[in-house]
Amino acid sequence: AYDIGLHGVVYQVNKWDPKQFDWTKKLADADYVGPTCQYCHMRGGHHNVQRFGTVYTSMGMSMADRGAPIWKEKRVRWASVCDDCHSPRFARENLQALDEAVKDAGLKYRETFQVAADLVKDGV
Repeated sequence: AYDIGLHGVVYQVNKWDPKQFDWTKKLADADYVGPTCQYCHMRGGHHNVQRFGTVYTSMGMSMADRGAPIWKEKRVRWASVCDDCHSPRFARENLQALDEAVKDAGLKYRETFQVAADLVKDGV
């Protein structure tokens, strides 16, 4: 998703230009033209990339109530990364759009497996 999104495209186009991405600088000191994976997922020197992740990796979690209190801190932390360059409203709206996309993807995933199960039942 990163590679085909705006941030990933900016990175792919500019990654070899030392004026845009100076890899000799520490991440905290860098002033890149766009965020790298590390900028968002390893913020503050944390090496747990899921700390700022928005995808809940446990099976079935795509249909969980993403607004449940257990996820509130993670969502606030996630949006705070976007706030470095974007408005708080932008981050909240994009997180909501991501929630809807995850719900839609979960439904399509289950529909696809049901079609495959039905085909197996039919001997296909």
